[in-house]
Amino acid sequence: MSIDLDGARAFMAANARVLDRRRFEAGTTGGEAARHAVLHALDGYRNPDGGYGWGLEPDLRSPESQPGGALHALEAFADAGPATSPHAAALLDWLSSVTLPDGGLPFALPVGDPAACAPFWVQADPSESSLQITAAVATQAYRAARWDPAVREHPWLATATRYCFDAIGRIDERPFAYVLSFALQFLDIASDTHPEARDLLGHLARFVPRSGALAVDGGAEGETLRLLDYAPEPGRPVRDLLDPQAVSDDLDRLERGQRPDGGWAVDFTAYSPAASLEWRGYATVGAVAVLRRNGR
Repeated sequence: MSIDLDGARAFMAANARVLDRRRFEAGTTGGEAARHAVLHALDGYRNPDGGYGWGLEPDLRSPESQPGGALHALEAFADAGPATSPHAAALLDWLSSVTLPDGGLPFALPVGDPAACAPFWVQADPSESSLQITAAVATQAYRAARWDPAVREHPWLATATRYCFDAIGRIDERPFAYVLSFALQFLDIASDTHPEARDLLGHLARFVPRSGALAVDGGAEGETLRLLDYAPEPGRPVRDLLDPQAVSDDLDRLERGQRPDGGWAVDFTAYSPAASLEWRGYATVGAVAVLRRNGR
């Protein structure tokens, strides 16, 4: 089995936004210029307050800075490494400014223009901390911190880490699939520097089926998080929770997922025609990266 990399590249040229085309280029061809191009493409989504909006999260298209925008910005900073940008530490300054007293981030801040925004963003309570978004953002901050000492040493990361550890430790029944997925990703990468994270992975292990598939209650028909969504890297602690055959089977599934047009699709609902295409470009970058990382 193999994928059609030229077909994926053609799909990206025809359909993807510039940021994801630059991420694809950096991930497949490498090189310093390609990595710096990711950082320059990201600048179009940046606000003067240091945060990110303007549809960087495809289903949150309003311009103001949001935790969801920070998630995608930090992912791009991580993908651009070892190239770094001072905007990464400035983003953590912004995150500090919107972090709630308990150390967590709200799922979303008030949305000024709800046009083409998913209702779960628009209806979020900005006064309540969300483990889902805090863990997701912190995971990408840890990825960026591998390259950038300014991110690694920023006090926001320690604050968010403590919040996530405490919130995960209080989980005593199966959480919503996205909460579990992002908590597992967070603990996996935090375990590189925090022994407590490995103990908490054991705490969550009883909620992870050996197949790794997590059905999304209330999502689109058939919407499921797959094990490669939260355990994409070989040799990582989270992989110890999973059946090796299930990992191999999911890599086969991901390989087979390339569509005739060269791209990959998502099984969740997108809330605008633009978001639908943007998610496919994003998914294609992710699929190729995971398959390459796993020797496929």
